[in-house]
Formats: sequence, structure tokens, C-alpha cells
Amino acid sequence: MRKTFFALGLATTSLFNVVDGFAQSGKPLYTFPIGVESYTYRNSFPKSVVATLDTIKALGITDMEGGAPKGLTPEEFKKMCDERGIKISATGAGYEQIVKDPMDAVNKAKALGASYVMVAWIPHQKGNFNLDNAKKAVEDFNRVGKVLKDNGITFCYHNHGYEFQPYENGTLFDYIVKNTDPNYVSFEMDILWAQHGGADPVALLKKYGNRFKLMHLKDLKKGVKGDLTGGTPPENDVVLGEGQVNIPEILRLAKKAGIQHYYIEDESNKEYEQMPKSIAYLKSLKE
Repeated sequence: MRKTFFALGLATTSLFNVVDGFAQSGKPLYTFPIGVESYTYRNSFPKSVVATLDTIKALGITDMEGGAPKGLTPEEFKKMCDERGIKISATGAGYEQIVKDPMDAVNKAKALGASYVMVAWIPHQKGNFNLDNAKKAVEDFNRVGKVLKDNGITFCYHNHGYEFQPYENGTLFDYIVKNTDPNYVSFEMDILWAQHGGADPVALLKKYGNRFKLMHLKDLKKGVKGDLTGGTPPENDVVLGEGQVNIPEILRLAKKAGIQHYYIEDESNKEYEQMPKSIAYLKSLKE
């Protein structure tokens, strides 16, 4: 009998490892294409689009969120990405730009082959995002989101931290989610900015689930205390897994919520050093 239990123990140990309180099956946790937010290479694209795309391809990245660099049309940039097996699944638009001309955002997205358009900043006085800002955003997002939906594109708002200003029994982010029409407005979670703004990305995924369609993967340096400004120095953006964000649990819940596109966004000035390490970390995670 003792031999039987010993054998079972060995078998169990070989199939499951316990890390951070979670039983790991040995299967990869991250099973989606490796994606990148093009802002990661903001310093490289102006120097050479070709060299930058070749770098991205060499890292095994096949999914991108971004728009055409200066000097290229969306069609030209899409062709260059297609030649390297990189799909542009999402692109960004400025708040004022998309509010003024949502069809321009639709046309650019379609030219890039993108299915999503995200807005990452709501105009407001820095450090003082308020209810009026949130109300205007809700009105604009519902209107713009319908135009995009009617043209086959999904609109997403990307949190930046300042939205977690307390309001009633929650935050202004809660206000925005609850007052936007889920048929027209979805969300992209930036896990660093959620953490920096005082929110818990895990709790947000549990609360709002499939309202999130996209995700920015980035990590906040340990010991850094966030605030509601939506800003932090680039050195606080560290390799995935080396910071304070609970990435494994976030990925587990994001999978459950149905998120399909994950973009590593490295806002440090050491992207060439950090990106390979972040990719290796994602590939090392087990269920």
C-alpha cells in the first residue's frame, strides 16, 4: 500500500507543479499569438520601418496593434506587415479625431486589416479626471461605437489609470462601463495602468468579463506607488513577470473572458533588451 501511494505521489508531482498557490498542469497558459503594441518601437520606426518590422518578425510576433508610421499609407504598411506574417488586428485613434470623423477611423482600420479601433486617452485636466469628463466620454463613445459597429469594426476604450477616481460606491471607470452600450463599446485593459491607478486587474476581469476584448501586457516595477495621473517614468515599465502585476492570474481570467488579442507594450527605453525576456516569460507560464 505504501508503495502504491508513493507511486501515485510521483505521478502527481510529474503532472502538476504548485506555483504561487496554483496547481500547474504543465500545459502552456499563454496559447495566443504573441502580439505587440507598435508604440513599443516608437523610437525605431522613424529610423527604419523595414528594420523594425524585421526585428518584430524575428521575435516570433505575428499580431500587432498599431497604425501606419509617418510617410506610409495604411495600405503600404499592411503590405509590409503581410510580407512578414504580421497581422494588424487593432489600431488606435485620437479622441478628438474619432469624435469628429468616425468614418475616417473606420476606413483606416479597414485599410490596415484591423477589426478593432481603440482610444487610449480622454481629454481632461491632468490629475483631475471628473464626472463631467466621464459623462462626455460615455456620450461620445456610444455614438462613435455605433458608427464603427455598423461598419464591422469594434470600438474599445483603453484605460489609463486616471479613470479609477473614486465615484459613489466605485470609480469613474465603473461609471463609464455601466453607462456605455455593450453593443457598441468594449474595452482594452492595460494591466499596468489599471494597477498604477489603484485598481486590481484581476477584480476588474471578474467584474466585467467579456466587456474586455483586448489587453496590453506590461508590468509595473515593484515598490512603485501609483496615482491618478495616468503617467509614470519609463524605467518603471519592467520585463513581464518581474514587477508587481499578477500576470498569471490575469491571463487565466482573460482566457475565461474570451480575450483573443494580447499586445506586449514596453514603454521603457530598453525595449530591445526587455522584449525577448517578456516573450520568454509568457512562453514559460503553465496552466
